[in-house]
Amino acid sequence: MPLHVPPAPAPALRSVLSALGSPTAVREAPASALRTHQGPLSPDHPLPVHVWDDVSQTGPPRTRLAGWRFLVRGRERAVAAAEARLTADGWTFSHFCDGPYVAATERALHQAESLAAPYQPRLLSVPELYMLTLWLHHDLTADGADGMPTTGDLLVPLAPAPPGIASHLPQRVADLLPRLTLRLGPAPLLREPA
Repeated sequence: MPLHVPPAPAPALRSVLSALGSPTAVREAPASALRTHQGPLSPDHPLPVHVWDDVSQTGPPRTRLAGWRFLVRGRERAVAAAEARLTADGWTFSHFCDGPYVAATERALHQAESLAAPYQPRLLSVPELYMLTLWLHHDLTADGADGMPTTGDLLVPLAPAPPGIASHLPQRVADLLPRLTLRLGPAPLLREPA
């Protein structure tokens, strides 16, 4: 099924286009693949980035919108990502990045397109676990900037995922969330050898 990608705010897209059009911004980007790429670059697959700050909190997860991430396409593949953040003055370009999550995001999006049901893709960051997931929201008409993961949603942990969490395995929110909160439980007491 095709994914229903929510439209990014126009000022967020403009800020990323402006950064991509700036030779200085691209040349000074920490993303080496972006700096060395020859040819045109374009933003693709705008995804709202939500952050789940307190995994150990009981009840449904509470998330906040942190920005919009665009895969930066160079020819037929993503070479980096560009992120826009909301500030007091509106949407502004934040940074370029590369690394394993760029390819993992692209792979997870391709996986999601082969699922039987349509979804609205988003990113869900779990800083406490150093984890990023593709969040497949079941409500196709929802505003990408709003909402919380619900039982009808899927999460696809991106590689590298924390130990014990399978990368690129779509899982229902209700199945994955208890495993995430368990990972943050108290450390077991170690006994001294007798």
